[in-house]
Amino acid sequence: MARHLIEGHAIVSVEGAIADAAGRVPDSLRNEADWALFQSRLDASALTVLGRLGHEANPNAMRRRRLVLSRGVEGLVREDDITFRLNPDTIPIGEALARLVPAGGRIAVVGGTGVFDAFLPIGYDTFWLAVATRARVPGGRPVFTGIASVAEAEARLVEMGLVVRARSILDMRDGIELAVFRRDR
Repeated sequence: MARHLIEGHAIVSVEGAIADAAGRVPDSLRNEADWALFQSRLDASALTVLGRLGHEANPNAMRRRRLVLSRGVEGLVREDDITFRLNPDTIPIGEALARLVPAGGRIAVVGGTGVFDAFLPIGYDTFWLAVATRARVPGGRPVFTGIASVAEAEARLVEMGLVVRARSILDMRDGIELAVFRRDR
């Protein structure tokens, strides 16, 4: 069976939020260094998985293959030549990945909260967690359900069998730090 490498990508506030309460990404979570790294990882992926809000808010200008998780469809539905929608309540995510990327490859999971949560039982091989150390998004949408800080987000990843393999500063001026978690094999 083909191997899918599941790779999560998020930039969070100090509260562990990926967006405000309405689901919009505030300017405080936008950073050029993080964006460049994120885009390079998407370029290296066979498929990008995101939620409906992210899909609608971010046009697919680079024409990357997308899987949009949505409870508004039944099963796995082709939207166009590169975009598919999946209701994970009717078809397991693993089965959809096997159909869409039968040869295996890197799968970039880019959120929102429900999408990040949906991959916890499957397991991440790597999770790129950027932290905007000066950003505050009180009451925002967390990277994972039930977390309220970066420490809790990191603890969730450790609970899932990942360990920090690298920490670096992406942008000193804006206070953007990066922790790369990988499965301990």
